[in-house]
Amino acid sequence: MAGPKALVTGATGFIGCVLCGKLKQHGYTVASAGRSDAADFYWDPATAADAPDLLGAGVDTVFHLAGKAHALAENRQDAAEYRQINSEATRKLLIAAQRAGVQRFVYFSSVKAVGEDGRQPLDETADVPAADPYGQSKYAAEQLVLHGGYVPHPVVIRPSMVYGNSGKGNLPRMIDAVRKGLFPPLPPGNRRSMVHVDDVAAAAILAAERPQAAGQVYIVTDGQCYSTRDIYDMIRAALGKPPVNGSVPLPVLRAAAKFGDLYGRLAGRRFPLDSDSLDKLTGSAWYSSAKIRRDLGFEPEHTLRDTLPEIIRYLSHRA
Repeated sequence: MAGPKALVTGATGFIGCVLCGKLKQHGYTVASAGRSDAADFYWDPATAADAPDLLGAGVDTVFHLAGKAHALAENRQDAAEYRQINSEATRKLLIAAQRAGVQRFVYFSSVKAVGEDGRQPLDETADVPAADPYGQSKYAAEQLVLHGGYVPHPVVIRPSMVYGNSGKGNLPRMIDAVRKGLFPPLPPGNRRSMVHVDDVAAAAILAAERPQAAGQVYIVTDGQCYSTRDIYDMIRAALGKPPVNGSVPLPVLRAAAKFGDLYGRLAGRRFPLDSDSLDKLTGSAWYSSAKIRRDLGFEPEHTLRDTLPEIIRYLSHRA
């Protein structure tokens, strides 16, 4: 007897590739949708075109990962693109899913779909509106998934910062900067949540298969709390570099960031350190995944400390 059939959008991306592999291990037949020639169905979320033929007969579950990723710099065009790709394209995909009789729809959102409300760690009850177009577009898509009535079993997954074997993202850039001696030893104090890509995929499958997940939002982390300084120290250890005592004082970093702001205005491109990047490096982004652990029995299998040597080997082989 054939197993369940899942359609994955964004299947050739970092998380999508891992999810497809895990779905096949769980007995799923997997179809992919995207702009790549390798995809089973061509679908460009940037146009948000109607997709009546996107979902072939027999698709039980949609895992929707395709979207416009978070960018540091925002402008009006970015806001329009975020709405088109993250919100409107999700609506069109939901309509196609409804027409095809899809039962389960798992939407990959982001912890940035809501704003900070001062609590630490933040959980799914936070309801402060997101401050930027990216978060607003993800939240709008969440509302369509959860409250649009398109499928019987809608679920929203909000991953924290995802790590694993990838050359893209902030962690590989930080590893490269630490390797070259270009990353300053920051003072400790902030708190950040992260999650391994394998654990995100496992959480999404749990959310699709467990009846009690229907209509729920789940934050996914590895259950650890890291400061940027913790990550710096772990990277140095994984690279075989000696520990660094002390740190660069925040006033010095802020002065350097002000120079970066000025450079950005004059040169028309961002300096490696400016006020925005410093805020992200020293600010907190701490989230609780207690709900998914309580509701679905989710238990992460990886931590950053355990995984960093493998990530560094992967990046070294790519260089």
